[in-house]
Amino acid sequence: MTDHPLTGKLALVTGASRGIGAATAVALGERGAHVIITARTSGGLEEVEERIHKGGGSATIAPLDLTDGESIGRLANAVAERWGTLDILVLNAAMLGTLAPVSAIDAKEFARLITLNLTAQQALIAAFDPMLRKSSDGRLVAITSGVAQNPRAYWGAYAASKAALETLVTAYGEEVKNISAVRTAILDPGPTRTAMRAKAYPGEDPATLKSPEAVAEILAGLVTDDIPTGFRTRLER
Repeated sequence: MTDHPLTGKLALVTGASRGIGAATAVALGERGAHVIITARTSGGLEEVEERIHKGGGSATIAPLDLTDGESIGRLANAVAERWGTLDILVLNAAMLGTLAPVSAIDAKEFARLITLNLTAQQALIAAFDPMLRKSSDGRLVAITSGVAQNPRAYWGAYAASKAALETLVTAYGEEVKNISAVRTAILDPGPTRTAMRAKAYPGEDPATLKSPEAVAEILAGLVTDDIPTGFRTRLER
């Protein structure tokens, strides 16, 4: 059990086809959890599933477009029917969008960004809340960004979505902390070697950044340790 503290647990990780999501899914699988991995397409998920199996874990692939609210409901129904309880929910999927002055934000892109980064996250919480409450130690971890609390020029759209996500998750944690074992945490990974980071900082040397696996190790600790609800932590470079 020391090597596999999550044996018998069920985890769901969004945005799991690459980067922090993929590394998190592998880390949770190595610790004994059965991991449901979601992303828009199945190609990357199949590679992650193989990595999980090589690490001695097990996984279920669930291709999912989070901007389609009905698909979230269908997934929740399928999980409820097969397992009944969800122990770990990792809200990782997000889009950066175009970095631009607030006055020049494209309305259509902003709507898509808010739909994925915020509205879909609320839909996931609503859909899986009953299953999380059934867990003896349910955990919800949301991935955020430093710009959520420290807004930066040209990052207004993304920062607003992450600030709202933090508020949403913190409020949910307060709502359920006295009526269930569910605990929430917010993880700001800091500068990490991901495709999103490369898009935001194209001239940056990726060798100077921490790996997604380093972030995943911290996240895995959050779902295995006894943490207070609303816990927030930021990783440095």
